[in-house]
Amino acid sequence: MRTVYLDNNATTQPAPAVIEAMLPFFREHWGNPSSMHAFGGRVKKYVETARAQVAALIGAEPAEILFTSGGTESDNMAIRGAVEAFGGRAHVITSRVEHPAVLEPCRWLAGQGHALTEIDVDSEGQLNLAQLRGALGEGRCVASIMWANNETGVVFPIDEIAAMVKASGGVLHTDAVQAAGKLPIDVRRTPVDMLSLSGHKLHAPKGVGAVYIRKGAKVLPLMLGGHQEGGKRGGTENVPYIVGLGKACELALGRLAGEASATAALRDRLEAGLLRTCPDARVNGDRANRLPNTTNISFQYIEGESILYHLSDAGICASSGSACTSGSLEPSHVIRAMGVPFTAAHGSIRFSLSRYNTDGDIDHVLATLPGIVEKLRRMSPFVRAPAGGR
Repeated sequence: MRTVYLDNNATTQPAPAVIEAMLPFFREHWGNPSSMHAFGGRVKKYVETARAQVAALIGAEPAEILFTSGGTESDNMAIRGAVEAFGGRAHVITSRVEHPAVLEPCRWLAGQGHALTEIDVDSEGQLNLAQLRGALGEGRCVASIMWANNETGVVFPIDEIAAMVKASGGVLHTDAVQAAGKLPIDVRRTPVDMLSLSGHKLHAPKGVGAVYIRKGAKVLPLMLGGHQEGGKRGGTENVPYIVGLGKACELALGRLAGEASATAALRDRLEAGLLRTCPDARVNGDRANRLPNTTNISFQYIEGESILYHLSDAGICASSGSACTSGSLEPSHVIRAMGVPFTAAHGSIRFSLSRYNTDGDIDHVLATLPGIVEKLRRMSPFVRAPAGGR
């Protein structure tokens, strides 16, 4: 059976060039880059090459990049490390639609006695900037506001947010896990203090990520141990995966503009086709300011999980939201925060594309999903009777 993979915000297929770049570090160059001898020590130059490749993707200096195990560790390192560097009580500010990798450490810090403010979003999923501005006036703060939302694709005005936070004297972290490799990022122009990214969202393997920490920003280590990563993250470097992440960033930078345009065209064709053929469907989120690969569509009066099961039987992979919360029968916290009506919130499906999707993939979904929706609505107790019906 044909597989159509439209769940790329959950994870992406590792690029063949990334796999090829990694293989020598399992076979020939398997030494420890911290070793004194030449066999291990020569591996270090490949780690530093990867550091430069990651830095180039976001306009950073290589020395400002630290390698981690992924986005979750990067988020925790930035948020908790910055708060601990204050040496006292801090005001933590975030949004209600962040990934759990941000929300959970922020709420944990609140349990430790730090003040916490969670900023609302509007019905389009856009941040309430007035509320943020008010929160910033309440003392020294660490703010963590995502660059782009993983469920709806909505892109926050991070330049404006950064200017507001910096004007208040605060510290800003942004979770750019979904934005990196899909949108242009230049930390020389956008004054964020810290930025997280994850390899498996941009065609590198799972289990590797990076955090950007601007030169001069104070962040205490999350993981204590050896002297690796400038003493900020102990533990022997995961060289094959670091090399893979570097190669993936190099590929993403070279393909950024053309790939975004091509992916957005496929996304828009999918979206328009489903809205045309599935009555009572709606797009969730700001359609003008969003990632080029993402659409979140609600099919009213039916459960998203039921849709996903039927799609899976047809070889189509999609999601009802964040992969970290899949399996829950509750609407996602992102959809709830946007105030999506109950009849639509439960039927929300996220389609997220990549460079590997084709017109044929879109054709398959458009030929399959309307029939699934019609079938499920016939079975649903929430569907309104047709006009003139019983």
